[in-house]
Amino acid sequence: MTGQGTTVRRSAVTGEGRSPLVRQVAVTLTFVVCIIGSLIGVGVFGGTRVAEAADGLLSADATLLAPATEAFSVWSVIYAGLGLYTVWQWWDRTDERRIAWLVAASLVLNAAWILAVQAGIVALSVVVILALLVVLAVAFARLLGGRPRSRVEAVVADGTVGIYLGWVSVATCANIAAALYGAGFTGGSRPELWAVGVLAVVAVIGSAVAVIGRGRIAPALTTVWGLSWIAIGRGTGDAEATTTAVAAAVAAAIIAVVTVASRVRALTAPRRQETT
Repeated sequence: MTGQGTTVRRSAVTGEGRSPLVRQVAVTLTFVVCIIGSLIGVGVFGGTRVAEAADGLLSADATLLAPATEAFSVWSVIYAGLGLYTVWQWWDRTDERRIAWLVAASLVLNAAWILAVQAGIVALSVVVILALLVVLAVAFARLLGGRPRSRVEAVVADGTVGIYLGWVSVATCANIAAALYGAGFTGGSRPELWAVGVLAVVAVIGSAVAVIGRGRIAPALTTVWGLSWIAIGRGTGDAEATTTAVAAAVAAAIIAVVTVASRVRALTAPRRQETT
């Protein structure tokens, strides 16, 4: 009786019943939907490329906070990670840290974002990407609540959610800037000051994620990646803005330093406890 009760409670906590098949199929189907959406977004199926949709508001030179075109190659890494997670979760019968449905939700939101941009509704795309950011933040928090059971899980679950969250954090800022620009807001008389203010917020949030995550490398990698390509984009090209470029580079450096410091602190904490 006790064993049965424990099983029921564990199922309630993990959100799983006796069979994880529904969850496994849902994640797989949403991954397929997401990939189809991404192929539409790059024009493979005849859709307008994201950079050219919505009157070009999301192109690399549209706003001061738009990363250079090369930055978006990170999606290939993110999709590869999501694909690995989709395969791996067929062997993960318990979903112990309860992220599978959140990953499925993120995949649906990813596809919805592309459809919103394709339809030229940039304001709606902001709502969608904010929802995506929240979902990924919750998934990241759940992963922090328990240790991965293997190195494979650490890579395909923690690593994938981390790089996904880091990139979407930067993309959200760029998306909001594009929507504001489309609505007629250009940052006032000194738009670079507004851009610097946004980058300062990104630096604070990225540093907070590093501290809370005890120096998790994955989210920092893609946050720093995105900020670095904002710096490169504003340092060259048609939308050159030196102040913004420097601010983006400084923000990237701050997040990198805080992440390394938090990582070192987390690794040395057990040793400090042993000596006290």
